[in-house]
This record gives sequence, C-alpha cells and structure tokens, in this order.
Amino acid sequence: MKSFMINTLMAVLIIHTTYIQAQNIDLDRLPELWDLEQCIAYSKQQNIQINTLRLTRKSTEQDLLLSKAAKYPNFSGNATQTYTNTRNADLTVGGFQTQSSLAGNYSLGSAMVLYNGGFLNNDVKQKKILTESAEYNAQAAENDITIQITQAYLTILLAKENTVYLNEIVETSTAQLKLGELKYNAGSIAQKEFVLLKAQLATDNYNLITSQNNERQNILILKQLLQLPSGYTLNIKTPNSLITTLPVIVLEEAQRIALEQRPEIKSSILEKEAAELELLKFKAGFKPTLNASGSLVSGYSNSQKTNYITQLDNNFYQRLGLSLFIPIFNNRTAKTAVEKSKIAIDQSKLNLTNTQTILSQRVEQAYINVLNAQSQYTAAEEQLEANKENYRITNEQLRLGGISTVDYLLQKNLYVQAFQNFIQARFNAVVSLKIYDFYKGDPIKL
Repeated sequence: MKSFMINTLMAVLIIHTTYIQAQNIDLDRLPELWDLEQCIAYSKQQNIQINTLRLTRKSTEQDLLLSKAAKYPNFSGNATQTYTNTRNADLTVGGFQTQSSLAGNYSLGSAMVLYNGGFLNNDVKQKKILTESAEYNAQAAENDITIQITQAYLTILLAKENTVYLNEIVETSTAQLKLGELKYNAGSIAQKEFVLLKAQLATDNYNLITSQNNERQNILILKQLLQLPSGYTLNIKTPNSLITTLPVIVLEEAQRIALEQRPEIKSSILEKEAAELELLKFKAGFKPTLNASGSLVSGYSNSQKTNYITQLDNNFYQRLGLSLFIPIFNNRTAKTAVEKSKIAIDQSKLNLTNTQTILSQRVEQAYINVLNAQSQYTAAEEQLEANKENYRITNEQLRLGGISTVDYLLQKNLYVQAFQNFIQARFNAVVSLKIYDFYKGDPIKL
C-alpha cells in the first residue's frame, strides 16, 4: 500500500511538472510588447467561446458526411459457427447416445434507398447550410471579441496617458510646494496659502494613484479577455499617434455594407434556408419509400456426408429484393412535423428581421457616436489649449508672487479638468471611429 501511494505521488508530480514546462514554453512564445493587432489575432486563436463554435462547425461537418453517406448502399457480412451436443435415445441397442454436430452459416448483404421523397437530398443540402452557418457564427464571435479587445486596449492607453499627465502635475505641485515653503519661511505668504499648496499636492497624489490603479485594472480586463495566465505580465505598445478624425461615410451606405457582409446576417439567412429544407424533409413523410436489398448466403453442417466445399456450393443462394413502404395513416406524425416546421420557418424569418434590425441600430448608434465624439474632441482640444496657456501664465505669476494661491489653484483645476476631458474625448473619438469602420468591413488597426 505504501509503495502504491509513493508511485501515485510520483506520477502526479511528473504530470504537474510536465504541465508547468509546457505552460512556460507557451509563455516564452508570447510577445514582450503587445500591439492591438497581436491582441486580436491571439484572442481569435485562444478564446474558448470561439474555439467552442469551431468545434461545433467540425461537428456539423461530420453530420454532413453522414448525410452524404446515407445516399449510398451499405454493405455487411455475417458469419455464424455453431456447435451442438445432444443426447438421443438409441432404439436399436437401448439407452441414450451422445451426438454432436458442427454447422456454419455465412452471408453478405447490402441495401440502399432508391426513393424516399427527396428526404436524403434535402438532408444533404440542409447539413451543408448548417455547416456554413456554424462558420459564420464563429466569425460573429470573432467580431464581438475584436470590439471588446479594442475597447479594453484603448482604455489602457487612456489610463497610461492620464497617468503620465498626472505624474507631471504632481511634479509641478511638488515644485510649487517647495517654492511656497521658502516663501512661507521668509514671510512672503500666509500659512493658509502654504497649507493650500500642501493640500493640492495631496489631491494630485491621490489622483495619480487612482489613475495607476485604473491602469492596472484595465490591464487585468485585457488579460482576462485574452485568457492569459494570472502570473503573466502584460505590456502593451503605445502607438506613435492615434487618428481621431476621418471622413465618415453616410449612414445608409454603412448600413448597406454591414447588412451584406456581417456574418450574423449571413448566418440568419442560412438558418432560414435550413428551416425551409426541414419542411421539405418532413413532407417526404407523406410519400412512399422504395428500398433495394441483396444478399449472398451459404452454409454447411458436418451431419451431412458431403464435404465442406461441396456443401458451400450446394447451399449457396442469392437474393435480390425491392420493398415499398406506403404511409397510409401514421397518427398525425408527419402532419404535425410539417406544421411545426412551418412554424420554425416563420420563427427563422422573425430572427432574421430581428438580427437585421439590431445590426442597423448598432450601425446607426456607431454613426451617432462618431459624430458626437469628433465634435466633442474638437471642443475639448480648444478648451485644453486655452486652459493650458492660462495655466502656464498663472504658474509664472505664482512664482513671481503676482497671483494668490487660491487663484492659482482655481486655474490649475480648470486645466486639470480640461486635460482629462481632452483625453476622454480623444479616447471616445478613436473608439467610435474604429467601431464604425469595423461595422462597414474595415479591419481594426491603430
């Protein structure tokens, strides 16, 4: 028992070590610095939901192969060998006599459907359509994860930029506090103004820490979307520039392109066609079915005096047959199946209309988001420029003692708010533009 436990523990340790080594190899292959395109490509390969849909497609491919094979004849063989031992009464000498016999039967058979109201042909068409639909479902899932990855990635860039900016604010506040301390010690400013500078530095430090926490949280969200190991350190690449404004195509054109190209629409159309083929399959239940079959059979027994080969030849026979099945009354089974398939067709039409409506609404919302974000970005940029210049002037005035601390902090807070509005507006402009372009078929790139 002790030896068994030791061997078990050793096996578990070996398996665990192998898993860790395999995981390390995978981590070694990951990039040190991720750009958006790498994040999207990696998520398409590793995402569990997408891979599950790909497995669903493989399953539908097997269903398609099975439906195609059903159109061809099957073929099977059978061999039976029996040994019989009996005790029979011996009338000549009296008593019982033990007798044994050996026999064998061999056969080959085949059957196929000649006509079944088009059920098999429609089944093949339907399975092919379902395979294509499963592929489009996987593509739709890829599109969804692409948008999520893009939003998470740009949110990290926003947090990083905000952190850099707040760090500069902290450095400025620290310098202003040191200058204020010198002035306070020299009696140039009152204690209240010096305390206000200390309080402002504390506020700036708090804002900086909050921004750093947001950055870490957003990195965690992106890691979870990429399904990376918890201990992995994710570093993303900051692009040289972000395009915030571009000419936007009219809404009607974007909706037309989306309705023609998006995989969720194609999948819904195929599901409607599959429902229509299901109706044709069930209608075959009202029609006769014609099957053909054939078999080759032979056998032997050692109770006969002829030899094995002769018996096989003498007992060899061939059989060909046709069977016709005509449905007359089947307790409304076929009728109910047909009526329910008609309902399924109506439901598939509703699903298609709903999918088209939702997609059109999303494209329209993306269009409005682009217009709003770009106008907001322009206004935020103008606001930042004005407050940036005012903040530079008040910094100089405070250094020279030409402005009170209260007035300085008021202008500084206006500048901080203007810069944060600018960063948020730029983020909204970039995200809305990428999503709108993505709906009309353009790949997402920074």
